[in-house]
Amino acid sequence: MHVYLDFNASYLAAFVMGLLSSLHCIGMCGSIIGTLTYSLKPELRNDKRRLFEIVLNYNLGRIFSYALAGALVGTLQVFLSMPFSQGQAHRLLQILSAVVMAGAGLYLGGWFPRFAYIEKMGSRFWKCIEPLGRRLIPVKNRTQALLFGMVWGWLPCGLIYTALALAATAEGIVHSAMTMLAFGLGTLPAVMGIGIMTSFLTRLSRLRQFKHAVGALFIIFALLAAFPWLNPMRVEHIMTY
Repeated sequence: MHVYLDFNASYLAAFVMGLLSSLHCIGMCGSIIGTLTYSLKPELRNDKRRLFEIVLNYNLGRIFSYALAGALVGTLQVFLSMPFSQGQAHRLLQILSAVVMAGAGLYLGGWFPRFAYIEKMGSRFWKCIEPLGRRLIPVKNRTQALLFGMVWGWLPCGLIYTALALAATAEGIVHSAMTMLAFGLGTLPAVMGIGIMTSFLTRLSRLRQFKHAVGALFIIFALLAAFPWLNPMRVEHIMTY
């Protein structure tokens, strides 16, 4: 019996994008976690174990929203591709994803600051759900932290939209959701490390050489998205018995 397995390289790319994006956005995410942490009751804030659980639940809720957004993108991709053949639709998505990722790379490298305007795409939706998050402050328990994180996950961010562009090429709703899950997990180490490695991460994110390296890596991802047959991480139709 022959079983064919497809390795979707977008998972690894999304995870690496998450790692790099979290370093770039450490200021935004750090201020959010800082505000939420200081809004906690002193007995929660001073209990390291309970504080860790609260912060972890913030982030699990955020990552859940990323995965949900990936599933929605995967669903939208199915409907938008109906007028085209499967091959044509996927090729168009690959090119669109490559353009968005290249724009993000130029932005991260400091060469195209106007890419930040893409964040306006989700500003209206954010204005609708942001009051829901405010009602959960101050957070009193893990459930509230999880719910707040689910709201926080929809905060407009150009780099999240870049990951969604990659997720749209993942060929299927489940794969799109898993791509965004991988992206979210990539952001977890830096965001959870706030308060422990904040000064180091902030200094690193401000280095011009680091910005250029991250931008160049995103552009490489863009090229691999546009020309997937050049991707050394991609393995198709591995035969097992």
